[in-house]
Formats: sequence, C-alpha cells, structure tokens
Amino acid sequence: MSLRELYSQHVYPCLCDWAMSSKVLHPLRQKYLHGVHGKVLEIGFGTGLNLPFYSKDVVEVHAVDVNPKMAPKALQRIEEKPFPVQHHVLSGESLPMEVESFDFVVSTFKLCSIAKVYQAVQEVWRVLRPGGRLCFLEHGLSPDPKVASWQTRLNPLQHVLGDGCHLNRPMDQIVCSQPFQVRPIQTFYLEGVPRVIGCLYQEQAQKPA
Repeated sequence: MSLRELYSQHVYPCLCDWAMSSKVLHPLRQKYLHGVHGKVLEIGFGTGLNLPFYSKDVVEVHAVDVNPKMAPKALQRIEEKPFPVQHHVLSGESLPMEVESFDFVVSTFKLCSIAKVYQAVQEVWRVLRPGGRLCFLEHGLSPDPKVASWQTRLNPLQHVLGDGCHLNRPMDQIVCSQPFQVRPIQTFYLEGVPRVIGCLYQEQAQKPA
C-alpha cells in the first residue's frame, strides 16, 4: 500500500470528521437541508454528519461514499436514526440506482473531489424524479480573481491533503451542466476560514416536473 493510500484510508477519514464536525457549519446544514423529505440519496456521505439535520419527513436515505474507511463512524451515526439508511461504498460517478428513484439528492463538500464530476452530476439528474431536487453545499472557485489565483496555486497541495479535493472548481457551472431549474446560486465566504478554501456555494436545483 502506498503512502497516499495509507493517508487516504487511515488519516484522512479522521481529519475529515474532525473538520466537518465544526459547529460553524451547523446553521448551514440546517438551512440547506430544510425541506428535504421522502427518499433521499446522499453522495459523499462521509461519516454521516448530515444525519442529525434530516427531518422526520425523510422516509429513507441511501448513503454513498467511495472511501470504505469512512464507514465505521458513519454506521455508528446511522444506528441512531429512526429512518432506514442504506450505506453503499460507491463512487458518485456511476450509481446502480434506478432511473428517477429519489425525491432529493444531497451533496455536501463532495463535488470538489469526484474525479469525473460532470458525469456525477449527470448521474444525479438520472436518478432524480421529475420535480426532485439536488441540494448542495460546496466550496469552490472564488469570484475574486486574487483569491481564485491563490486557489489555483494551492490546488496541487490541496488535492493531496484533501484526498482528491479541488479548491478551484466552478460549482455553478458544474451544477448547471444539467438542465436544472435553479435560482441564482448563493456564493459567500465562511467566517473564520481562509478564503481560498472558504468560498461556499449553496442552493437547491430542481429537475423540471
């Protein structure tokens, strides 16, 4: 096993859980998951940090993450939920789920690291029912040219430390690569975080009914 594989499977899951557990993210999770209901697919499930923010209107969650070492903590959190959660070790690029089978797809800080991200968004479109929504909270390319320049410079380092994460992906373009109905996407900086990694995109994108 290479050093990179050792880091990905044994170090990164702990770092990710620690960083993503930050209380500063709680209001954001609560806001963007508001109204999620029915049958839900979450890509980039990680260690299951979104679970406490799902409402009682969620019927079932299919949780997808490509890193098998995220599973132990994820399964602990799954046991605490009143609704069924099916956990899958899969990539978001190629989903075995049936066409038009989910009411909502949720992505939290995941589109930054999927290798074939446009293919993943195409898969999201495929599995969403007409009228279904993609709810996303992502970090990505800053609209500020100076910040964007630093994102590009630091991207190779982040790609290693963040287990495939990219700092400079244009999340608005990625989401809109499929014909979603979407309001102007909110872009803002997370307080207390360097702007190179703290430029966030948040919105719900709807598949036409």
